[in-house]
Amino acid sequence: QVLLLACAEDLECVPGFQQKVFYIEQPFEFTEDQPVLKLEFDDCKGNNKLNFEVSNPDFKVERDGSLVALKNISEAGRALFVHARSEHAEDMAEILIVGANEKHGALKEILKIEGNLGIPRQKRAILATPILIPENQRPPFPRSVGKVISREGTEGAKFRLSGKGVDQDPKGIFRINEISGEVSVTRTLDREAIANYELEVEVTDVSGKTIDGPVRLDISVIDQNDNRPMFKEGPYVGHVMEGSPTGTTVMRMTAFDADDSSTDNALLRYNILKQTPTKPSPNMFYIDPEKGDIVTVVSPVLLDRETMETPKYELVIEAKDMGGLDVGLTGTATATILIDDKNDHPPEFTKKEFQATVKEGVTGVIVNLTVGDRDDPATGAWRAVYTIINGNPGQSFEIHTNPQTNEGMLSVVKPLDYEISAFHTLLIKVENEDPLIPDIAYGPSSTATVQITVEDVNEGPVFHPNPMTVTKQENIPIGSVVLTVNATDPDTLQHQTIRYSVYKDPAGWLEINPTNGTIGTTAILDRESPYVQNNIYTALFLAIDSGNPPATGTGTLHITLEDVNDNVPSLYPTLAKVCDDAKDLRIVVLGASDKDLHPNTDPFKFELSKQSGPEKLWRITKLNDTHAQVVLLQNLKKANYNIPISVTDSGKPPLTNNTELKLQVCSCKKSKMDCSATDALHISMTLILLSLFSLFCKSFP
Repeated sequence: QVLLLACAEDLECVPGFQQKVFYIEQPFEFTEDQPVLKLEFDDCKGNNKLNFEVSNPDFKVERDGSLVALKNISEAGRALFVHARSEHAEDMAEILIVGANEKHGALKEILKIEGNLGIPRQKRAILATPILIPENQRPPFPRSVGKVISREGTEGAKFRLSGKGVDQDPKGIFRINEISGEVSVTRTLDREAIANYELEVEVTDVSGKTIDGPVRLDISVIDQNDNRPMFKEGPYVGHVMEGSPTGTTVMRMTAFDADDSSTDNALLRYNILKQTPTKPSPNMFYIDPEKGDIVTVVSPVLLDRETMETPKYELVIEAKDMGGLDVGLTGTATATILIDDKNDHPPEFTKKEFQATVKEGVTGVIVNLTVGDRDDPATGAWRAVYTIINGNPGQSFEIHTNPQTNEGMLSVVKPLDYEISAFHTLLIKVENEDPLIPDIAYGPSSTATVQITVEDVNEGPVFHPNPMTVTKQENIPIGSVVLTVNATDPDTLQHQTIRYSVYKDPAGWLEINPTNGTIGTTAILDRESPYVQNNIYTALFLAIDSGNPPATGTGTLHITLEDVNDNVPSLYPTLAKVCDDAKDLRIVVLGASDKDLHPNTDPFKFELSKQSGPEKLWRITKLNDTHAQVVLLQNLKKANYNIPISVTDSGKPPLTNNTELKLQVCSCKKSKMDCSATDALHISMTLILLSLFSLFCKSFP
């Protein structure tokens, strides 16, 4: 079968515009009262109470359907929409306006999308002309919006409509009278939700079998101006440098309109409704009505941040659709414009000369230098940088900026000496962190003088050198001279006397002559004392002047003590235990230590005192310079034995320590050692020798 898209004149009457889409070429100018084209509307019932509305208020439609301009218009946009309403029908027509070079392509596109606008004709069985429906229509519903016609009158044939909006989500928006082919809409449409519906219509027999089609039926939702412009990208903050030339672009405001961008419904124009504050001019800025660019319109002289009431301006910006016409919908937003500071004001000292007084020997801030600067305190154009340019050869002074107040904090960093100089004069300059603009320079007010007076204080005497060091041998005789200290009074102009005293002497070994500072010993110096650390004994002494009140100086004395061999070596351990049936007769390893220093310590010499009796019971063997081993020569009975041992160091002269190693011979059973007391036979070899010697002496008086 052949599908037909035909003109209304070949068919029965279809209510509405007989041609719904028009193409016209953009003229140089639409002339007032000159007809543009003629529209044909027929409600098939006499067009009673017919009324036309045009989307662009600069046009109107006469009673006979002629579209005319109400004034000379050079720009009408890309499209016009004409809404017609009579007592029995309403419809929408679209007039597309294109340039001459767009004519061929635009017409081709229109014919492709819309099908047949009444120009070419072909005989088809189903006529399904595109339907245009305005959005936001008011009840009652359902409302007839168009009609599908079949040229073949097959008995029992029915129309069937399908597609998105019918039997696909969103379902039930459109329906068709299966007998008459009348298409109806059942609810209000929203173009911003769905702008186009592509449906299919076919003819079926009584059994539901398709006998013609399907044929595409396009339904387009005609935009109404139902969305206000919206500013979505806020907050809007712009910056402009003070003194900027007239016409400097500050920022761009862009609004969004959800309506059809190809119509005047989304054609936006911008305007400034309000400026706060209104000084120095109520019109500081201008906004490009089409682009939304905000620019300065005042002279650079008025754009002076330091003379403004506030460096922040707020503009209420309005965006209006319909090309800015009174009938357009509006949306507003606030634009904040900040006038940025540039360094066009140098800092200036509040006075030419500052005074400061400081005591000698004291460090810290002595005076705060104040400056004024008219630039923005939040910028480097305001923040001050101070420099001492003269009067500070010894680098005794430093100056730093207080970040809160911008003051210059002048400090003494090296103690001043009244006796050297009682007065100081500094020359200080101040600049900004940021450089000044080219036509501004630092003047005389950006330098200042600081007069500093040093006050004399009673300073404590000073030991020379400090600390003092001396080397002495330990055990020198009591009363020996260690050192004579030397302290001087820095207050040379006061002619004071100095006396000395002991401040800290942890071991109580020293004394000092209060007049001449001679230090002597009051006890034996002992290198092995716990008060000596790393062979050094430390004591503190005071030098006190005769001022009122007196001032004190402290001197430190380090005495390095040389070692002498004054400590006998000690032996460890002094107790050993062994089983009476032990197989290993190496009973103990002995070690020796000495508090003295090398060479008065090891190597040590280990010896046994002479053993009595027919048999020797033990021997001692040297293992190394500091250790020896005691070995039993036979198993002994359970008893306590004292083994006399001597250990001698390597000093000159050497020192010997005679000591006894207590040996307990115990009984051992099942890994348990029993060393309890034994009978009278358990005597020491030493006592045996002494007793025999005593008896021998009594036998020979």
